[in-house]
Formats: sequence, structure tokens, C-alpha cells
Amino acid sequence: MATATVWKNVAVAMQSALAAAKTITGITKASPGVVTSTAHGFSNGDIVYLTVLGMYQLNDKPVRVANVAANTFELEGVDTTAFETFTSGTAEKSTLGTSITTATDITVSGGGFEFIDATTIHGNARAVLPGLPEETKFEMNHIWDPADTGLAAMKAASDAQSRRVFQFTFGSGGKKMMFAGYVGAALLPGGSAQKLITTPTVITMNGTPTYYAS
Repeated sequence: MATATVWKNVAVAMQSALAAAKTITGITKASPGVVTSTAHGFSNGDIVYLTVLGMYQLNDKPVRVANVAANTFELEGVDTTAFETFTSGTAEKSTLGTSITTATDITVSGGGFEFIDATTIHGNARAVLPGLPEETKFEMNHIWDPADTGLAAMKAASDAQSRRVFQFTFGSGGKKMMFAGYVGAALLPGGSAQKLITTPTVITMNGTPTYYAS
């Protein structure tokens, strides 16, 4: 039976720094996948942002590092057995040093498939195939405070049109969701008379999220 989770005590962290890219020379098809990267320097628990060709399922994906050796590390919790064959790629350590603490609500949209019509003249019913998924968006309203460190960092990322890694940690059991995306944040104030002044932001996801039980 599923364990219910409530939107409270949710910690939202955003990438504050991204280290130099480390070249990946191989990723196994296994559970979990094992990455070969000479002298990568990562430690267990590090979060790395992957840019991958060939094994496209890992492209634009943040993953936690486990079972580190000098030239290899595991992609914690990621089963790559059925993934495509790796061609080339890099891994960059992401530091999640910016806390977002002003959000009052969140709406998630997108993620559905655009279907491709594959109907032939021989059939008597429409046939469709799943195409690419729509982009997923996280839209939030925040307490408006231009001096807030987290909001200022979101605006800076928006102004620079720069991708960031995010992590949501849910207070009930510490479940985690990680993803990378682009931020839209103008910090314009809005609201109604005698009500809280708020400002909207949106994060448009790149790739797919990674989930961890804790």
C-alpha cells in the first residue's frame, strides 16, 4: 500500500555551483548502471548532472553517486539494463546550496505524450503511437521579497537562461525528487487588495526526474 505524502515540510534546493565536467568513457547496462570515468574524484552521495549521447535515457539527468572506486562509480537506483548503448558523455558535480523557502503553492503540468497517427487505409479504427513527451512545468507562487536569497538566485538563473538542478525533499519519510530545468522568474509583484503580495516562477524540466526513497 502506498504511503501518503502531504505538501508540508518540503525542502526545495537549487544548484548553486556546477563543477568542471568529467569525461565518461563507458556506462554498463546493469542495475544499477556503472560509469567509467578516469580519476573522476566523486564521493558517495554526490549528485552529478549527466550529459550523455547514445544512452539517451540518462541525458539531462541528475543522479546520486554510489560505490565509488578510483575510475568508476554507480548510478544509485538507476537500472540501465534496457537502455540504449552508451556513446559518449560527461558528469558534472552539482552543489545544491540554494534553498527556496518562499513558495506558497505549486502546480505541475505536462509530461503527457504527443501521439503520432499511424492509421493505415486498411484499418477500421485509428492507430496511434506515443511520440515525444510534452515538457513538464512546475509553476509556483512565492511570497514576494526581492531581497530573499532563493528568489534572487532564481531570477539570476532566469536572466542568464541557465539550466539548474533542483531537489525536492519531502518531510514525510524524506522522499527525494531530482531534476534539471530552466527557470522563469521576473519577480513581478501580484495579488489583490488586503491580500499577500506574491510573485510567480516556473521551472521547465529537461530530461526526466530521478526519485529516491530517502
